[in-house]
Amino acid sequence: MAQRAVWLISHEPGTPLCGTVRFSRRYPTVEKRARVFNGTSYVPIPEDGPFLKALLFELRLLDDDKDFVESRDSCSHINKTSVYGLLVGGGELWPVVAFLKNNMIYACVPLVEQTLSPRPPLISISGISQSFELLFGIQDFLHLGQKNDTELNTKLNQLPDLLLQACPFGTLLDANLQNSLDSINFASVTHPQKQPAWKVGTYKGKPQVSISITEKVKSMQYDKQDIADTWQVVGAVTCKVPVPPILGFYQMKEEEIQVKITVNLKLHESVKNNFEFCEARIPFYNRGPITHVEYKVSFGQLEVFREKSLLIWIIGQKFPKSMEISLSGTVTFGAKSHEKQPFDEICIGGTAYLKLHFKILDYTLTGCYADQHSVQVFASGKPKINTHRKLISSDYYIWNSKAPAPITYGSLLLSLSSWTLWPFKKR
Repeated sequence: MAQRAVWLISHEPGTPLCGTVRFSRRYPTVEKRARVFNGTSYVPIPEDGPFLKALLFELRLLDDDKDFVESRDSCSHINKTSVYGLLVGGGELWPVVAFLKNNMIYACVPLVEQTLSPRPPLISISGISQSFELLFGIQDFLHLGQKNDTELNTKLNQLPDLLLQACPFGTLLDANLQNSLDSINFASVTHPQKQPAWKVGTYKGKPQVSISITEKVKSMQYDKQDIADTWQVVGAVTCKVPVPPILGFYQMKEEEIQVKITVNLKLHESVKNNFEFCEARIPFYNRGPITHVEYKVSFGQLEVFREKSLLIWIIGQKFPKSMEISLSGTVTFGAKSHEKQPFDEICIGGTAYLKLHFKILDYTLTGCYADQHSVQVFASGKPKINTHRKLISSDYYIWNSKAPAPITYGSLLLSLSSWTLWPFKKR
């Protein structure tokens, strides 16, 4: 149930047009749905001028409308439902819900979710009852406690913001507009604010503008003389940094049901040593569950996920003063369940890797930042300017230095394509 458009029209006998459109609201997203549902019988919503003329003619409210019109005034067209069809743009716009109360015409066009030829029975169109509910709600809001035209004009100016909350995207949520009025602070708004269609209310509080710069760093490190390490920083700009933020060495030796691992990590001296989080994940897929781990860690702590065959080295928020940390140990595995763990060439031998996850707030490798004093905002108020920047790891791999052949990011993706689950799932 939704509305394609809503109008409030003041009836003004004796004037050239006999009326004035005081308020109108169209819902483009609902109109697109109407075009699909109605098919060849679709008639678009007209502009306010043609709609005003057609509606006043159908309601017999034009001053010079004294002649008998067969299509409107014959006995077969006696209307007892306040639902009309208007001749506009070479077609008939139907159904139009409209009624006159206190010299104000309330009108709207509900969405009909089917073809209009032949006309479906009114009882089958659920949007019609919603149309009446919406129009009666607007009527109650406008005339409740109204004493003069000034109060009426004030309430008409409040309608756009009220309908954003009470009837967003043409769908009625609350016909009591007073409820929406109580949640909106109109007194603090000196100039009308144009609200986006997706936002159902105005912002309360001091206006502010937030600017955020986010960089993601990717890295492939092999620790081999004949293979160059690669890294890239991407974000608001795509650029090259002189060094990756964390240099790493990872070595894994397989011995039957055991593997021996050695990990060395070094934070580059130019990088801010203040992480929101930093951890290294070492997966051992294609093996059985971890049954035993003997390890030595120089910094942080090691978490063992036995059933997932995964080690997570939680480094924390800072590297030590030496900027270097290490992990070594032996991991023993139990029997592999072929039903639960299908075999693939991932995380064994040349495809074994360690992946770093980290975030550093208020820092970028490139030095990019937004100067809040240089941001210009053209608005009635003076907003508060907030700027943010952060560095986030993305595809930051350190490969097994014992790998017989180099592993590229492309070959890794090809190997992963046969897997149904990505190894690093949110804990």
